[in-house]
Amino acid sequence: MSIGDTLAEARRQAGLTITQVSRQTRIRESIVRSIEQGDFSACGGDFYARGHIRSIAAAVGVDPVPLIREYDEEHGPPGAMRASQIFEPATPIKIREARNLHLGWVLAVAVLALAGFGAYHFYPKSTSSDPAASATVKLHSAHSTPTAKASTTSKPAAQKKPTVPEAVIRLTAAQDCWVGLNSTSGHTLYQGLVLAGSTKTWNEKDQVSLVIGNPPGITLTVNGKTQRLTKGQVVRLNINPLSKTPVQVG
Repeated sequence: MSIGDTLAEARRQAGLTITQVSRQTRIRESIVRSIEQGDFSACGGDFYARGHIRSIAAAVGVDPVPLIREYDEEHGPPGAMRASQIFEPATPIKIREARNLHLGWVLAVAVLALAGFGAYHFYPKSTSSDPAASATVKLHSAHSTPTAKASTTSKPAAQKKPTVPEAVIRLTAAQDCWVGLNSTSGHTLYQGLVLAGSTKTWNEKDQVSLVIGNPPGITLTVNGKTQRLTKGQVVRLNINPLSKTPVQVG
């Protein structure tokens, strides 16, 4: 008797419907029905197929160990994680960043232009042979020194660089889950299995795409705010440091 036949027969003997098994295991009815028919393609890979077999077996009251052994004999033992079954390139939503014209820079350029214009017209007159004129120029320069210093002191405030926004992503796993973190260009920043009881944190200054397998088994926060993820096998989010709310795309 195949794995699917064994699970289906145990379900019927337990007096359960596919809908009831789906509610108990939180596995979609279509996947439960496919497994009973011996089709595991909708599970999303061997890792999830074994997990579904265990969950359904527990719900209908059969021992999952011989079923997992039979699955391994048919599909091969657990090996390298096939991330390609979960991490598909997702095209992130590009958000155009507004370019602000800083008033401080405009004022600084205007002050420099006026200073150059005044120097060009003022200093040739100060070379006059008239002693009285020279004394007047020196007296004027002496009185204008504090103003020049004050202007020089105010420049650093105008040139202060704005703070670069940053997204702090924190993932805590209550169950084993797959996680993938990619840049907007498709470069892989992180990819692997996060084990139950462990936590991963990323600080990102650029927009990224986050892919999570088994989202019900994790808690995700972005900048300290807990994210509500939809139920499903895989969830994808676009996270932009300039946006307060991540965009869930799957």
